[in-house]
Amino acid sequence: MIAALIFYMFAAFTVGAGVMVISARNPVHSVLFLILAFFNAAGLFLLLGAEFLAMVLVVVYVGAVAVLFLFVVMMLDINLSELREGFLTYLPTGGVIALVLLVELAVTFGGWAFAPDVEALVQAPVQAAASGVTNTEALGALIYTKYVFLFQASGLILLVAMIGTILLTLRTRPGSRKQKIAAQVARTAKNSVELVKVPTGGGI
Repeated sequence: MIAALIFYMFAAFTVGAGVMVISARNPVHSVLFLILAFFNAAGLFLLLGAEFLAMVLVVVYVGAVAVLFLFVVMMLDINLSELREGFLTYLPTGGVIALVLLVELAVTFGGWAFAPDVEALVQAPVQAAASGVTNTEALGALIYTKYVFLFQASGLILLVAMIGTILLTLRTRPGSRKQKIAAQVARTAKNSVELVKVPTGGGI
């Protein structure tokens, strides 16, 4: 009974925070509600016994992504009046996309509910916990054995995306000084030091 009450509490806060993310007038408040939604989703993962996913959600999304969003929103000068003017314009398109996503979710969950081996899939986490293997250990063994090539491919995709982002945002400023290590190493005393003979009484 206590677990059910905690579940409904986390679920209600998650849904409420998600609604406030898209309805809050201040972008900073939207990011703060997003962080609240992440924390409540992590609580739901803990109730499911997926402590590793809860930790990743808090560390990665709350500690990095949401904080980055917060700093970007605070640094950008966003014209809120222009954003509200275009809301009704894109409302039909957004409604169609939301309807398509809702149908996809219904098909996915419907296929999961009526799958022939659904009972074995549901009992798999329980069997893994009963065998003495922790959630993190089971997930790591699965990723680095069966899905190791997909895991490495996803890492390469993220690396390419990071390099592309750096190249797209890199700007060369005229007159900026950069360190040239090869030129510094190749310097000699002949082209670096100049000896000047100052006559007596001619110095400053």
